[in-house]
Amino acid sequence: LGPNRMSTISISLPKAEPQAYLLCAMRIIWIALPLLFLLPLHLVWHLLKLPSPWAMLFLRIAARALGARVKVHGTPLRRDVFFVANHLSWHDIPILAGITGTAFVAQDGVRDWPIIGWLATLNRTIFVSRTEKQNVAGQVAELREAIAENWSVTLFPEGTTSDGRQLLPFKQSLFATLAPPPKPMLIQPVLLDFGDAGPDIAWLGEETGWESAWRAFTRPGTYDVGVHFLEPFNPAEMADRKVVCALSRARLASALSATLGYTVT
Repeated sequence: LGPNRMSTISISLPKAEPQAYLLCAMRIIWIALPLLFLLPLHLVWHLLKLPSPWAMLFLRIAARALGARVKVHGTPLRRDVFFVANHLSWHDIPILAGITGTAFVAQDGVRDWPIIGWLATLNRTIFVSRTEKQNVAGQVAELREAIAENWSVTLFPEGTTSDGRQLLPFKQSLFATLAPPPKPMLIQPVLLDFGDAGPDIAWLGEETGWESAWRAFTRPGTYDVGVHFLEPFNPAEMADRKVVCALSRARLASALSATLGYTVT
């Protein structure tokens, strides 16, 4: 679902060194120019009801522009898959979607963000409400319908971001859409390993969305990120959403422990 803090973006002009503004401008241009060419192609493919490769290409460019040097481990499933991933920051979206073309589950406030909300809609984002808790059954029904229409969907079940060195408790509610799934599909846990850069990349504390985005666009240099696609499993074979949630988290915790060299619970 993304960070709880993502419902609003407060924008104010940051105080920074001139090179930070220059780096931000260069990265915006690096991302905006390909968008001018690839967006029309994406819309044409969408009108023709063809799978569009252009969104994936654009997101790979965006991830590289932000400094990501991505290394893929394992084999990502291409369709009828529900990816369950740990969550650190803005960077996760272009990194994952650039590899898989996945849609995402996000809180509905994102839909109203300038530019970002529009791009999220183009990428078939599934929006759910954080505030209408009394209508959970209705949201689950809408989510199941949306999942049935998408080839792949990604959920960040922690519901907020961590520093990449731990795994927060998973929220069980949206796993109800997979017990049973709306169509035959598998769950594939995905570990994002930012290594030593994790704490610096992560969106933590009381940082606003604008502050986090500014930091992403002005962070100097590059960083390595390993994207580990773990062994998939069939949620239809699980007893209920609690079991599906627990197994997803256990597999991610085991993979994170292996990368860090100590036990993650």
